[in-house]
Amino acid sequence: MNRPIATLLLCVLLLTGCSKETDLFSGLSEQDSNDVIASLAEQHIEAYKRTEKTGIVVFVDSSDINRAVRVLDAAGLPRRAHTSLGEIFKKEGVISTPLEERARYIYALSQELEATLSQIDGVIVARVHVVLPERVAPGEPVQPASAAVFIKHATSLDPDSVRGRIQQMVASSIPGMSGATSPDSKKFSIVFVPAAEFRDTQRLVSLGPFMINSEQAAFWGRLFWMAPVGFVLLLMIMMLMVRSDWRSALLQRVLSRRSGGSNMPSRI
Repeated sequence: MNRPIATLLLCVLLLTGCSKETDLFSGLSEQDSNDVIASLAEQHIEAYKRTEKTGIVVFVDSSDINRAVRVLDAAGLPRRAHTSLGEIFKKEGVISTPLEERARYIYALSQELEATLSQIDGVIVARVHVVLPERVAPGEPVQPASAAVFIKHATSLDPDSVRGRIQQMVASSIPGMSGATSPDSKKFSIVFVPAAEFRDTQRLVSLGPFMINSEQAAFWGRLFWMAPVGFVLLLMIMMLMVRSDWRSALLQRVLSRRSGGSNMPSRI
């Protein structure tokens, strides 16, 4: 192969391989990775996944990492993994103290409630803090149970429509809180916080079948109009890279045709 042609092909391969990829998350489950990819696709961000020993890795192009992080932060993805009661109290052959068992039970109860509340449509983040009934000192009255719930939700969720059901579910799941569902109860509180919506600072425009951001539209627009000129220049470069003997033979053929045409007798 001619050396100039090989150099040109090498430059093309280097230009096509310049795109870099950045890992967003690793160790995800199949459902979490699909939720992340679907959420990014709604904002025209292409995401991909690969399987590793620790789980699924989701990655995007490096140029999209800023928008991808902000999109997933607004959507609360990937969702926080919750530990079940079975996982916390699995048999390991270790004898725990009553205080450790109580702490593990409170944590497991909070995890179960958070996992249930997260299934409500529009709930992005759910946190539950539980205090079980406890006697502080011998002879003292038992301190009643209490609970505090934090809900970060999408703007599409109306807090008033789910407040009563959340209070009833949490109060009936915690021992000693069956009568704490009244609105003026000080043993139960719930806080709703709307999540900040994702606002895209880059306006997407269409360039043929592709969607690009407004910052790249000017560059690709100029490139689109310069494509015919580039094609002509590429054709001229390829003609210059033709072997010298072919070029001289082509030149002699053109000259012979011109000289032969001038020597032809004219018709009377």
